[in-house]
Amino acid sequence: MPLTLNEIRRNAQDFAREWQGVASERAESQSFWNDLLKVFGVNRRYVASFEKAVERLGRAQGRIDLFWPGILLAEHKSAGQDLNKATTQAFDYLQGIRDRDLPQYIIVSDFQRFKLFSLGGNTLEETEFTLAELPQNIEKLSFLAGYTPRTYKDEDPINIKAAEKLGNLFDGLKANGYEEHALKVFLVRLLFILFAEDTAIFEKDLFRWCIENKTREDGSDVGAFISTLFALLDEPENRRQRNTDEDLLKFPYVNGSLFGENLRPPHFDAAARDALLELCAIRWNEVSPAIFGSMFQAAMNQTERRRLGAHYTSEKNILKVINGLFLDGLKDELAQVLADKSTRRKAKLDALQTKLRGLTFLDPACGCGNFLVIAYRELRLLETQIIKALEALETEASGGQLRTDTALRSIVNVDQFYGIEIEELPVQIARVALWLTDHQMNIRLAQETGLHVLRLPLKTEPHIVGGTPETGNALRIDWATVIPPQRLSYILGNPPFIGKNKRTAQQTDDIDLVFGNHKGAKNLDYVACWYAKAAEFIQGSNIACAFVSTNSITQGEQVSILWPFLFQKGIKLHFAHRTFKWINEARGKAAVYCVIIGFSMRTAQQPRLFSYDDIAGEPLEITASNISPYLVDFNNTVIADRGTTLCDVPPMIKGSQPTDGGFLMMTSVEKDETLRQEPALALYIRPLLGAEEYINGIKRYCFWLQDIDPAVLRQSKILSQRLAGVRKKRLESTKTATQDWANRPWLFTENRQTKQPYVLVPSVSSETRRYIPMGFISPDVIANNLVFMIPNVTLYHFGVLTSHMHMAWMRQVCGRLKSDYRYSNKLVYNNFPWPASPTPAQTQAVEAAAQAVLDARAPYLASGNTLADLYDANTMPPDLLKAHQRLDKAVDACYGRRTFTSELERVTYLFELYQQLTAPLAAQLTPSTTRKPRKAP
Repeated sequence: MPLTLNEIRRNAQDFAREWQGVASERAESQSFWNDLLKVFGVNRRYVASFEKAVERLGRAQGRIDLFWPGILLAEHKSAGQDLNKATTQAFDYLQGIRDRDLPQYIIVSDFQRFKLFSLGGNTLEETEFTLAELPQNIEKLSFLAGYTPRTYKDEDPINIKAAEKLGNLFDGLKANGYEEHALKVFLVRLLFILFAEDTAIFEKDLFRWCIENKTREDGSDVGAFISTLFALLDEPENRRQRNTDEDLLKFPYVNGSLFGENLRPPHFDAAARDALLELCAIRWNEVSPAIFGSMFQAAMNQTERRRLGAHYTSEKNILKVINGLFLDGLKDELAQVLADKSTRRKAKLDALQTKLRGLTFLDPACGCGNFLVIAYRELRLLETQIIKALEALETEASGGQLRTDTALRSIVNVDQFYGIEIEELPVQIARVALWLTDHQMNIRLAQETGLHVLRLPLKTEPHIVGGTPETGNALRIDWATVIPPQRLSYILGNPPFIGKNKRTAQQTDDIDLVFGNHKGAKNLDYVACWYAKAAEFIQGSNIACAFVSTNSITQGEQVSILWPFLFQKGIKLHFAHRTFKWINEARGKAAVYCVIIGFSMRTAQQPRLFSYDDIAGEPLEITASNISPYLVDFNNTVIADRGTTLCDVPPMIKGSQPTDGGFLMMTSVEKDETLRQEPALALYIRPLLGAEEYINGIKRYCFWLQDIDPAVLRQSKILSQRLAGVRKKRLESTKTATQDWANRPWLFTENRQTKQPYVLVPSVSSETRRYIPMGFISPDVIANNLVFMIPNVTLYHFGVLTSHMHMAWMRQVCGRLKSDYRYSNKLVYNNFPWPASPTPAQTQAVEAAAQAVLDARAPYLASGNTLADLYDANTMPPDLLKAHQRLDKAVDACYGRRTFTSELERVTYLFELYQQLTAPLAAQLTPSTTRKPRKAP
């Protein structure tokens, strides 16, 4: 355990008194540095060497006065000599040092003065102070004791470098034939050791020193040495053999079953030994344990080693879950206690700390433990604030006398955390990451309060349960066997998102197991299973839950399938983050659109709703009266497919279905060649539009043979070949109805083509577009089954449909195909609440604005641009955007509104209108004004 800053300061005061006024004899410099390292609790034997020979820049060999590989280079001069010259000399040494040993700091001194240079950041930082000022500057040298102020970043270069070095060792040992299970366990143990010696669990750089000084350079004995060390770490000090190497005896007993399994020693060679030493040179005190899982996953795949974001759930997103679930409430509670100046303050602090100790957490899809690690870290940080407040009260009560005998005050521990994970390696990583986070927090506590907490040997363990073929995965394990519900406080995590088209057979069986015969359950995303299982598990309890999920469970048909099932179980939503972009930093990896939903069996006093006007930005928070399954401030109304329109508007119908295997379709080239060979077929070829063709301006045609002359049909060789292909394709179908259509291969299996002009609405459109492109189409153009048609439509109808009002409804209610909008006539259009009674002037204003939109895009389309070009968020022409904005205002006016402050307010308004239209007794009510959002803290 590192010395506390108070202990270091006292040591520094003694050191400054002892060395004040010392003369310049060369022999004393080594004693000076030995004594200075002792001030910070450092054993020089394992970390530093004097008179280190090294080549200097542009000169022959020189000698570094004190060298600590990877940490410190010190150059010492006699009293009163030029420190600038010493500085130049020190920096000259850097070019002769191999990369892995380059120091983070340089110190030059003449006994009475210090110049400190920090090399770790983007800029060189310089500090100067005297020997007498050393006690006031020990924080600047606290790196010697293992203290490193650090802000962790998801894609920090140190994390990427660590993954690459770990990967190099993995490759080397795997190439030497080391069995995979043993290799993974070996690397997890090694990671613990590397972290331990960089954070003062072990003596600083003890393991690195042993590898460099006690193993052969060819690596032949490294595996045996490490195996001996593993066994020793699992053996109490009082049971170790007396003739054990004295340096190995410096390693403490770890326990915790981490080193319990007996592994076959790996075979190292010179390259693997060198890779191990490269790993030892990483500054592991700068690596967050929360990244360990991602690091392992990346290390085991060469192409992913610089793509940690592909595997890592960012701390920012994890905090969105735990803040809403429990942390914000605990912080508020602590703030209230700290504000209390009464005599009951100490009792309240003690009670709050006891409460923290009593909290328990389960992540039923924990992976490598990221959520548990961050939750534990935040809980310990809260406890540290409590301990600091208690320490201040005791110091005040004792007349300013600081107590240092309170090491047992930290009572929050890793045994409060539970997880379920199906894979072996993540189980190991999660346990180690929690232990190491515990030690990080112990160091933080020592740094801030002066209280020592060193939990070695490990006596408490996190409870991470691994799935097996016998016990199954988290959906098949009885969670009560992991932790009984009466002992559990919170459930949290990021269960897997897997759509119905990507599930395995076993995952489909899991859905059957969880949902039973619930209608439509197979259409749900796999993540819904965790909601259902949690809802069942928390019955009759105060357990609160929060999951990150794909936003598909709050949109489209999944809402009407999942949420009535959950509401029947009695759950209530407490907080939610509406759709936001779960940004993945890895190159070539698509972003995921997620929601976070917190719930329990209790009624929320003040439901909190976080909305993102910019889905990649920061949220706005409102206090809701109720959070609906669509994550709006509304009741629990669920919108299902509707056969007819809610309002008096023209019906929307699906386009025609060919079911032809492509044999009735033609490209422009195929059409021209067909007409060259058989010009008479011109009467039977029509332009065809699907969503892709319409949006991207692709020319496509089809044979439209509804009224074809039988003689033409019999005489055409092209049609004969084409129809044979259609017939064969339909006969191959497993559907009897489709097989029957093989007898009429010249016809579409579903013909809904209108004879009137129609507005075309694509069934799928990119989520990056503000508006779904739609437009008026001639009845001569065939609409296929990937678009919708609205015949007999007016400019007014077109204007409302292409407005922000309808787009906001669509974004909330529609389903998704991947991340793209999937429009539905039955779900979106038929349920849309149109303006109730616009005035003639309002209707005319919408028609004029709608025509202006068509006019604005016409010249661009005429010059070869596509609707995809015009409606891309980054390339939308300014005049077209302005035309749409004018249309939006005209449509808003039809609803009796001038402005909306956010998308959330707009959607909530539409839901209120929907309820009025579907509840006749409330039909005359006016929608209430929604609350104005405030910025989230």
